[in-house]
Amino acid sequence: MHILITGAAGMIGRKLTARLVEAGALNGRPIDTLTLVDVEAPDKPQSFAGNLVTAAADIGDAAAAPALVSARPDVIFHLAAIVSGEAELDFEKGTRVNLDGSRALLEAIRATGDGYRPRLVFTSSIAVFGAPFPEAIGDDFFQTPLTSYGTQKAIVELLLADYTRRGFVDGVGIRLPTINVRPGRPNKAASGFFSSIIREPLAGQEAVLPVEDSVMHWHASPRAAVGFLIHAAGLKAEQLGPRVNLTLPGVCATVAEQIAALRRIAGDKVAARIRRAPDPLVERIVAGWPRRFDPRRALALGFRAEGSFDDIIRVHIDDELGGKIAL
Repeated sequence: MHILITGAAGMIGRKLTARLVEAGALNGRPIDTLTLVDVEAPDKPQSFAGNLVTAAADIGDAAAAPALVSARPDVIFHLAAIVSGEAELDFEKGTRVNLDGSRALLEAIRATGDGYRPRLVFTSSIAVFGAPFPEAIGDDFFQTPLTSYGTQKAIVELLLADYTRRGFVDGVGIRLPTINVRPGRPNKAASGFFSSIIREPLAGQEAVLPVEDSVMHWHASPRAAVGFLIHAAGLKAEQLGPRVNLTLPGVCATVAEQIAALRRIAGDKVAARIRRAPDPLVERIVAGWPRRFDPRRALALGFRAEGSFDDIIRVHIDDELGGKIAL
């Protein structure tokens, strides 16, 4: 099996690569070729015994997609994207990468012809939904995104469904919750503070909270996100039917509940490292995001996430901190 990962140098891309390399197989088939692509060439996993290709390519470059699919990968994990905050600040860049790059990838697959129909797992976002919201959002709720990022993801969802309907690709789009706690340095996502108010205090550093404690959101850990991707790659087309895009399970929590979970696990001293500093841009973006979902379809298809925000924090401590907290 040949697997292609776009955005492979990102946090989820690296963790997905590590999980695949460790397993050595996907859907019961050995992985013999792994192609890892990002704007900067991803690091090479040392323990992979098969054919490994790493490359630097900008998915927004019109020439990139045909080159990536020329080797006819069996499974494509399309993770490459400009994050929410950056897409809102730089409309042209967000459109070029998130929309034009994704469409170019779909077109390159279609142009290959000869019955080539790879499984394409597309990472969408809950940002495809916009207010006003019901108490819990199901998969049948209409998409009215209130950000450019959400609009770009929603358009690609429609394209993915149509290209799948036409038989050009075997697609599945998964609307990821906000991934929390993200390790490493903060990125430009407007949602980054959800992670920073946990990550930095646990590491002995101050974190800035730009929104009110009452802000509510939908979360899942990086470990769960990788599990989502792998599970999506194994779903049968008949299980999905024509609705190939779906919202994934997560943990609904307010910022106050996040902080309470941090306090329960790490104590008052750690929780006190959070400093409040309102940011109008972040507040405006977050105000248009959905808060709670009814992911019954994804649950019925076998997707699983954490059961509480305490569990999400424990995953971060175990996976990123070696089980230790900076008290």
